[in-house]
Amino acid sequence: MNGKSEVSEFYSGLYTDNIEKIEEDSSQFINSFRKDAFEKFSQLGVPTRKNESYKYTNLDLFFKHNYKSYFIPGESDFQKAEDFRCDVTDLDAHGVVLMNGFYPTINGKLRQLPGDITIGSLNEAAKRFPAMVEKHYGRYAKSNTDGLIHLNTAMASDGVFIHVPRGAVLRKPVQVVNLVDSKEDTFNQHRNLIIVEDNAEFTLIICDHTLSPQKFLTNAVTEIHIGENSHFDIIRVQNEHNNACKITHTFIYQEKNSYASSNNITLHGGLVRNSTFHYLSGEGAECNSSGLFLADKWQHIDNFVNVDHASPNCTSNQLFKGVLDEMSTGAFNGRIYVAPNAQGTLAYQKNNNILLTDDAKMDSKPQLEIFANDVKCSHGATVGQLDDNALFYLQSRGIDKRQARLMLMFGFAHEVIQNIKVEALRERMDNLVMQRLKGELSRCASCMVKCG
Repeated sequence: MNGKSEVSEFYSGLYTDNIEKIEEDSSQFINSFRKDAFEKFSQLGVPTRKNESYKYTNLDLFFKHNYKSYFIPGESDFQKAEDFRCDVTDLDAHGVVLMNGFYPTINGKLRQLPGDITIGSLNEAAKRFPAMVEKHYGRYAKSNTDGLIHLNTAMASDGVFIHVPRGAVLRKPVQVVNLVDSKEDTFNQHRNLIIVEDNAEFTLIICDHTLSPQKFLTNAVTEIHIGENSHFDIIRVQNEHNNACKITHTFIYQEKNSYASSNNITLHGGLVRNSTFHYLSGEGAECNSSGLFLADKWQHIDNFVNVDHASPNCTSNQLFKGVLDEMSTGAFNGRIYVAPNAQGTLAYQKNNNILLTDDAKMDSKPQLEIFANDVKCSHGATVGQLDDNALFYLQSRGIDKRQARLMLMFGFAHEVIQNIKVEALRERMDNLVMQRLKGELSRCASCMVKCG
């Protein structure tokens, strides 16, 4: 495919060919968004480098491709989801496995966790709890420049729904495993909605895996509402193969005195673009957004972060790091916006990257937009190589050069990993990062499902 018009025409064809089936299985409310959303996508198209937010990321390699199918599940598509077992054996979590973004219905479409917490299919929740879904769905995932968000609204029909009622505290995290699997090159999308009411506490782990070697394109949108005085953590771990493209958009809307953290750990993937939006709506809200990626070969990893300080006395911190080897490329685009009435804002942003070869490349663009005068805001970005002095010091203490390099890289990466509050997952990430730095970790290296 060549040019914007041809790309848009291809996705218009996907929409036309599949919308009847998508609407048939979806709620009337979710369907009511589709037509307008697709018109907005048709106007905006797939983002190009002319879009400032995608300045350093070329999506053509994956979007200019004739995908043979748009995934809509059949009855037999969830067996691998049922067979999957997370290999973090000490991770004591409530688990759910999605196949290409769809919630399996083998064990029911919705289930209750301790504290009257509900988890299950978004599509089913829209039918069972229409008032709750209508209050939040489509409210936070908005954009005047990114057509992919509208494409998701137009075509996604399922994903995970989570409702944490007022005052609920779930001691165990919830783990959502996204499996991508098909015998054909496939484009799929899913939509998630998470509602955490006032005075609640909840931790979510999302793990992205590919099971078969075909070319995959995933475009996911997650909307999250955090009530007053609530605490929410989301951790995303990505380990997909080089033929996979993962685009995620996560919108976190925070009320008064709430706390939210987001942490994206990218171990492997052909092209990964994680966009995270924190909107600090209520006074005293706090957010921490962090990320770590390890890239080699021709992989490209892009982290886009936007923190909107809309109310007074809010705090935000951003910490993103990358380690790039061989011909890999990376990008960080971080923005802090402080509204005129957001006095007393504290905001900090840091992006550090290590290039292990002369061919690796990293682009970093930290941004501050401040319209209030009583604030403390700062940012910093570095792109460089390992510290020669530190390397020399370790070698002078009898540590060989390879081991010294590994120690320095691991210490560099661990600053992000230590923000993971789930101990078993934090220890597992330490091990996986060390394997990755040694070149021992490949996609699906720890998968329990043996694909032919």
